[in-house]
Amino acid sequence: MEFKLFTYPQQAIFDKVLPKSKIYEFAKPSNAVRELFIKQVEQIVWEYKLSPDTINIPAGEGVDEIQILKIQSKVPEINQEVFRTIDEAIPSNIFYEVVTESRVKLIGAYKRVNEADSAKWVTDAYFESDWVPIATERINIPLALTMGGLYAQMLRSIMPGQARSNESLKAQAERLEQLRLKNVDLTKLKIKLAKEKQFNKKVEINSQLRVIENLIDQLSD
Repeated sequence: MEFKLFTYPQQAIFDKVLPKSKIYEFAKPSNAVRELFIKQVEQIVWEYKLSPDTINIPAGEGVDEIQILKIQSKVPEINQEVFRTIDEAIPSNIFYEVVTESRVKLIGAYKRVNEADSAKWVTDAYFESDWVPIATERINIPLALTMGGLYAQMLRSIMPGQARSNESLKAQAERLEQLRLKNVDLTKLKIKLAKEKQFNKKVEINSQLRVIENLIDQLSD
């Protein structure tokens, strides 16, 4: 089934160009990351501000507002360091609509206030939808009782698989990150196995593969 982007309430329109210089001012990225912005990003528009004032949903579960940023891309895929830098510069929950040619996709990370220091934010791994045509019909934002509930539903729309019964957004994000890392380990071991010549070492690697595959099954279930 084709992914559906959200349509946002008219009263939440912000529609302001976000200069790259402002991002640099607050995030202070390295020269290498600035080069990524120059080469990969045409323009950033702060399109919508979803908040209790604009969509009449109260803050809750650690979420006060949700920002929707549209990024006009110069390249087929933007390096995730670009999103991470913007997230560092803006202390709020953010989703990115990345537009290139006639396609668009939604990207976002599980982001929340640091439990140890409320002045800081933690941004975990990024999730993204499939590319869809810009003209694809959109759907309304999910119904929710709080901004936190809305954020969870929006983020889960681009997370792989389904949440487990009574699984919190934090627990789901952590499980998916473990799953990603185990898949990386699996790929490395398969490459190692293909190169190995000694039988006894092949047996050892196969044993390690079975352990990781079992863990992947458990995390995917």
